[in-house]
Order: sequence, then structure tokens, then C-alpha cells
Amino acid sequence: MAIQVNDLDIARAYQRTIQGQQCIRIVVADDLRLFRESIAEVLDAEPSFSVVGLAGNGLEAIELVRQLAPDILLLDVKMPQIDGITAIRQIKMERPETRMILLTTLSANGYVMEGLAAGANGYLLKDTSTAGLISAIRAVYAGEQVTAPGVTCQIMQLLDRQSADKGNRVQREDGLTPREMETLLLIARGMIAKEIAHTLAISEKTVRNHISSIYHKLNIYDRSQVVIYAMKKGLVNINDV
Repeated sequence: MAIQVNDLDIARAYQRTIQGQQCIRIVVADDLRLFRESIAEVLDAEPSFSVVGLAGNGLEAIELVRQLAPDILLLDVKMPQIDGITAIRQIKMERPETRMILLTTLSANGYVMEGLAAGANGYLLKDTSTAGLISAIRAVYAGEQVTAPGVTCQIMQLLDRQSADKGNRVQREDGLTPREMETLLLIARGMIAKEIAHTLAISEKTVRNHISSIYHKLNIYDRSQVVIYAMKKGLVNINDV
């Protein structure tokens, strides 16, 4: 059933209760009405998803998150009134429980790193397949960080370029062991625990122990903050892009 949220430009906003399933509540924000409605239609076809609101700019996205408290916010980078990255910063302060995925055509390193540093839980390109988008939403809802394959490669190149002369300093400052430092860099590259375990040839349980130790030592609580930490320590520098 449709609901109206003040005078916001919402094509459709509703919520379903799905028996026996956890319903992931989603808001889609994009300045192109046809695109946001098309994405909403695709996501609503997934039984455990419910698109509860649509927004045409960053200001509307913030207001919808305040009123609807969605689990996931999909939003573009470039939007009128308030851009997506600024909206993410505001929402992170007001409602950190909502996880946010930037869905955009912009793949430049500066946008990627600024978006992740602002607190985005994912960065996807608009040519992502339907199956890829659905998988990414599920992963972010479960607490993972997701990036498009091309975006991940860019992050890896930046980290590789800067980590050699920065890693020892970070390790000394924050008490990270060499293996924890390796794990941290792989987290920042967008890898999940299973992928890290394969890369380092250790068990997934050991990886999760390393992640817990990293979070404790750095006083952080999610993957987006790992990226922020890496930027602050000079492992990633937007000005170098």
C-alpha cells in the first residue's frame, strides 16, 4: 500500500511483510526518475526486498531515511541540492544503522575514496548486473563492504603504491602485527573474510580473529572505517589521484 511522505517526489513507497523471511527495506535515491523507478521495480521483484521510498536528490534521501529508517539506501553521487557523498556524511551522523551503497556512473578514484571515507558501505557502477546488485545489497545488509570489480582494482593500485613506505610507521603507531597489517590492507581492498583467508592461506576463523583484534586496537567497528583509517594514515590519499 502506498504511503505519502510530506510533499516529497515519491513515485511509490510501500512496505511488505513476508512470512518466514527477513524483509530488507530499501530507499532508492537518484535524480533520474526513470532510473530510480526502474531500479525499484527490479528490487521489488526480489521476494525478501521491499522498496519503501524513492528520492530525487540528496536532501530527499536524508528526509526519507529520517522518516522511514530503511535498512539500505542506494544513492547516486551526483544529485541536486545535496550530493550523495554529503548525504552519506549526514546520515552516518543521524542514523548509522542504515547501510548505504553508492550506485553511480562515476568511477574516478577521487569519487571512490571520498565516498568510502564518508561512510559508504559499497560503491557500485550502474552497469552492474541485476544479480550483482542483489548480491551486493545482501552482502552490505550482512555487514560486508562491497565494491565494483574495477573500483576494487583502483583501490588495490592505490594501496600497493603507498603501503610500502607507510606500513611500518602505521604498525609502530597502532600496535598492529605484520599479519594484522596484511589483513587490514585486504579489508580496505574490499575482500571478505573468505577471500582474505584464501589470499593469506590461513583459516577463515583466524581471519575473523585478526579482524576482531584490528577493530579493537584501532577502536573502529566496521569496514568503512578501515578505509577511513587507511586514508588518515596515508595508505590512501585522494590528493594523489
